[in-house]
Amino acid sequence: MVRPIVEGLRNRFSVSAAEVDHNDLWQRAAIGVAAVSGEVRHLEEILEKCERFVDSFPEIEVISVDQKWME
Repeated sequence: MVRPIVEGLRNRFSVSAAEVDHNDLWQRAAIGVAAVSGEVRHLEEILEKCERFVDSFPEIEVISVDQKWME
């Protein structure tokens, strides 16, 4: 279930995405997404779209979302 989400994020939104934690646990995953832009608002829009995309999978339950910004 993780692979289609990660590939969808990469292909639809041109972001870097990967499974970053819980690799050895069944029915649990952590997906990291990274993007670079010259405008903060553009990044906010991209990440909101990514979050909606992940939420569109009815088979999964999103437990938490954490955003970190680097300047």
